[in-house]
Amino acid sequence: MIHFMNEYIFTSESVSEGHPDKICDRVSDSIVDLFLEADPEARVAAETMAFTDTLVIAGETRGPDSVTPEKIEAVARQAVKDIGYAQDGFHHETLDIQVKLVQQSPDIAQGVDIGRGVDKEEGAGDQGIMFGYACRETDALMPAAIHHSHAILRKLAQLRHDGTLGVLGPDAKSQVSLVYKDGTPLKTSSIVLSTQHDDGLSQADIYDLVKPVIEEIIPDGWMCSDDELYINPTGRFVIGGPVGDCGLTGRKIIVDTYGGAAPHGGGAFSGKDPTKVDRSAAYAARYLAKNVVAANLADKCTIQLSYAIGVSKPISVYVDTHGTGKADSVALSSAIQKCFDLSPRGIRTHLGLNKPIYTPSSSYGHFGRTPTNEGHFSWEKTDLIDALHNAL
Repeated sequence: MIHFMNEYIFTSESVSEGHPDKICDRVSDSIVDLFLEADPEARVAAETMAFTDTLVIAGETRGPDSVTPEKIEAVARQAVKDIGYAQDGFHHETLDIQVKLVQQSPDIAQGVDIGRGVDKEEGAGDQGIMFGYACRETDALMPAAIHHSHAILRKLAQLRHDGTLGVLGPDAKSQVSLVYKDGTPLKTSSIVLSTQHDDGLSQADIYDLVKPVIEEIIPDGWMCSDDELYINPTGRFVIGGPVGDCGLTGRKIIVDTYGGAAPHGGGAFSGKDPTKVDRSAAYAARYLAKNVVAANLADKCTIQLSYAIGVSKPISVYVDTHGTGKADSVALSSAIQKCFDLSPRGIRTHLGLNKPIYTPSSSYGHFGRTPTNEGHFSWEKTDLIDALHNAL
């Protein structure tokens, strides 16, 4: 039996590609792509810090000598340029970029390379827990609050890049609060948007520019009242990006996943090659949860996977359908493992992860995106439906 609070408000936020932390995610994922383009088996754990006129890139890698510090610096500058930073204090041409990448520890590498046990299967790159989630709140089978928060910022970025709203800057944040009744979203109770802008524009100017964009994104009949639409509530947002706030890779992990509507294992995605199960197993868990819902086996599904470093098989596979399941959770867990090889290499092979595909995932969420239109995003496909039904 399903139990809901009768009515409540739930909120999720998103941040734009020009947010200081997202700049760092973009740079780190661009470096992952650079290495994987040179060698699909390369290992990367790249962390970036951004502040005024400076990028620091540190971490561990194992890859071909052709990926030089000069190429890494060039990729980082291009990432900053593509986002749109050419302002005093943070300009892609004048940035001081420090590359501090070292060789991956052989103690870590051997667990992945050799594995453990008789079969010597490739092991997980680390221990940890990963979660995947899907629900029927949107066509993308994503929670509605984070889905609409991302959509607002993606549209504003598109209009900024094509010049329609060229007066806006790269740094922005959105927040959508939804009224739920019996577990179903009904309307927005409030929306918050803060967006960087050119000097000389008033708060009222920005309000008039972006309100129609928000209204276009929010479903018909869901828009909150004008009193609950907060646009640049401080009144001015000219200084933005790393000039206003230091940025770090992996500091927006809830923005990257489900906006707080589902658990998160705690590991960041950006900057990591797919041998790191923090990333690849979280993608697999989303893929499986989405296919369970798409197969009408549940209206809502949470999947947890856990791994031990150097061990190929998952330590646990947990399925929770929140009282909405058409099949027993234990049976679903068994079916999932029949349909999908959850070893690190099995995940990478099934989802095609050993490719330079990660830069587009660095902003506006790793989940809920269309595989063909916005990047690789193979973990968003619903091609396991028949296999799940057969396994059950």
